This record gives sequence, structure tokens and C-alpha cells, in this order.
Amino acid sequence: MKKVLFATTALIATAGVAAEAAEVKFSGYGRFGLGYLEDRTGTVDTVAVVTDADVTAETAEDVDTDDTILISRFRLNIDGIVETDGGVRFEGRVRMEANEDSGNGEQDRATLNGARFSVIYGGLRVDAGNVAGSFDNGINYYGTEIGLELFAGQYSGVDYSFLSYTSTGTGANAVYVNYSVGDFSFGASYDQRTFAETSADGSPTVDADRWDIGAAYVFNNFSAEIIYGQTKAIGDLDKQSLTVLALGAEFGDFSGTLFVADDDVAAESRNGTAYGLSGAYNLGTATTLQFAYGDGSADDDLRQIAVGAIYDLGGGASLRGGIGTNKRGDGESVTVADFGAQFNF
Repeated sequence: MKKVLFATTALIATAGVAAEAAEVKFSGYGRFGLGYLEDRTGTVDTVAVVTDADVTAETAEDVDTDDTILISRFRLNIDGIVETDGGVRFEGRVRMEANEDSGNGEQDRATLNGARFSVIYGGLRVDAGNVAGSFDNGINYYGTEIGLELFAGQYSGVDYSFLSYTSTGTGANAVYVNYSVGDFSFGASYDQRTFAETSADGSPTVDADRWDIGAAYVFNNFSAEIIYGQTKAIGDLDKQSLTVLALGAEFGDFSGTLFVADDDVAAESRNGTAYGLSGAYNLGTATTLQFAYGDGSADDDLRQIAVGAIYDLGGGASLRGGIGTNKRGDGESVTVADFGAQFNF
């Protein structure tokens, strides 16, 4: 990883630094509708009557809330872009996002996330800051996700915590490198993490570094990728890891993915093989039908089964919705559904 960064630094230094173009771009989307979650719970205020005319909130507690709530999201990407005379492209991004509280249905305020910085030259891209790792950047990892809220996917049996881009938080301060040549692409990330720990030898901190590496190949109507990630052992906790193999295909109006993974995590009840599949079919020019299935061999893996649809209204707007079930291990099956509108800008 250090060699790649040094090579990238040298490349940038010799490519010319005089900026020939600069711009600021805004993009994003909005969505709103209704969401249903069977036996929804959340944090709400406990009220105390002070006078006959005044009711005030005192504390909060976790209780049963409405199964059906108004769901929403507003996302705005702010990108600053400069390109040098030598063709090196520099980018910086922050994202502003507002969502509803999925537990109680109340609206949350918009927040800015941690910044991501990028350097791009030819087929080489280096991201630093709040970045997505190899799994989060995978071409087939997520497959087809269902619903306005993307509430179900083929990856549901995975329990490993990999490096991912954070839309509403600071995110990890990490590095991701990707290089594409022809039909091949290679990616790797490194996240240097430190935690506080109380131990017998008095060591105040412990390293919890994680890294991943992956490769993808696209040929004709098919695509394949393999990704491996690992988190360093922490104290008595063994190292954790995830290996993913995902295949994709497109045939006319149909597209689909097959997903299989092996994760080794702290909870033994969630160690094992995760598997799933998903797909979409364009029914005419405006309607797309979707499905997704994900599960795992471990006793406490999450199983998701869902179907959905998208109706294109034109101009970047669409109607979207889905219905499915979630089931964790031997627990009860929970129904989830949503429907609403999304507009991209």
C-alpha cells in the first residue's frame, strides 16, 4: 500500500500542477413515501403534564411505534473539481443528507458528512478520507436492491464490518486505490484504526487496522469479481475476515447476479457461508420488476426475500416500491414494505 501511495505521489509531482479547469458540481436525489415495518420500535419522548394547557417532554424510551411511517431522504453531493495541465484530476466531495428517524417516523435535520478527496490520472484513482473500500465499490456486491429504501439485498447473510462510505457521519479516514486497464480492474483499501483498551499491561490503545483487496473482470455480457478483506486481531478477539465471489450477467432486458461469501466474525453464531441472488427485468419501456434473496448457513444469519418494481416517469423521476420479509436465525419472520417517489437531479 505504501509503495502505491509513493508511486502515486511521484506521478502527480511530474504531471504538472498548473490548473487548467476548475468547477463545483451539485448532484443528488430526493425520495419520499410510506414505509411499513412489522412491530416497529423506536425511541420516543415521555411526556409530563405540567399544567392543563402545557405538555412537555422529559425523557426518552424505547417503545412500540407505528408500523407505517412517512419515509424520506434528501441527498446533495457537493463536488469541487480541478484538472491540471498534465491531465491529473483532483476532486473533493462532501455530502449533505437528511432522513427520517426510522424508529419513530420523525424528521431528522440535514448533516454534512466527512470529506473524501480523490486524485485521478488515466486508469488510476486514489481516494482518501471518508472512502468506500473494495466491497463497497464492488460491481456486483450489492446486486439488485429492493424498494424505495433499498431495504433488501442478496448480501443479507454477511456479518463482517467492511470499510464503507458514510453519508451522514465522519466516516473512516482511510485510503482506497483502484486501477483499471481494459476489462480488468483492481482495488485495495487500508483503514488505520485505533481503539482505547484497558489491559493488564497498562497499554492505553490497540490497533484494529482493516484492509481489503479485490479484482473484477467484465467480458461480453458477463462480469465477475473476487474480494478479500481482513480486520486485525484485537486482544482476545481473533482476526476477522470476509471473502466474496460475485457473478453478474445481462441478457437483453434481464440482468442478474449470483453471490457467495465466507465470513469469519467475532460471533460464532454468525460465522459461515452467505449466499444470495438478485435480478431485474425490464417489462416494457417504463417498468422494471425486481427480486432479491439473501441468506447464510450460520445459525443467526439474516434471511431476506423481497420483490419490487420501478416505474419510470421520465425526467429523472420514478415511482418505486417493494415488499419482503426479514428473518434472523430462528426468530420470527418480519414483513417490510415501502412505496413512494424518487427524483434525481
